[in-house]
Amino acid sequence: MILIQILLLLAVLIVLFVFVRSGNAVYVQASKRIALVIFAVANVYAVLRPDDLTALAHLVGVGRGTDLVLYGLVIAFIAGMFSMYQRFRVVDRRYTELARSVAIREAELINAERGLRRTPVVSVASGDVDRAPIRSDEHAL
Repeated sequence: MILIQILLLLAVLIVLFVFVRSGNAVYVQASKRIALVIFAVANVYAVLRPDDLTALAHLVGVGRGTDLVLYGLVIAFIAGMFSMYQRFRVVDRRYTELARSVAIREAELINAERGLRRTPVVSVASGDVDRAPIRSDEHAL
């Protein structure tokens, strides 16, 4: 075994260990963890048996094993970027809903302080009508 193979194996194992065991990994879906483990096993195999990778590349119509690895990495990168894009869309939507809820609630409180009578507004966050303050008739305009 040559030095580069040892270094590559150590790098793959360290990345795998850190990813699976980190405290933030709680938020990572199980399917993504499984995919990473499969990807790490494939990388270990490719490092240990590069001739097999070249033979596999020839079977699928690619000239070299390194090219096959590059194509796989491009696909994995695109999939990762798509996953992050979807996650950011969900987070952005949640922030928008939160900002709307806060703005509506603040407007309700300001109107209540001014003594303005208003019709009940359904809360965006909870759907409650009862939480909307209504001024009593003695302060009616």
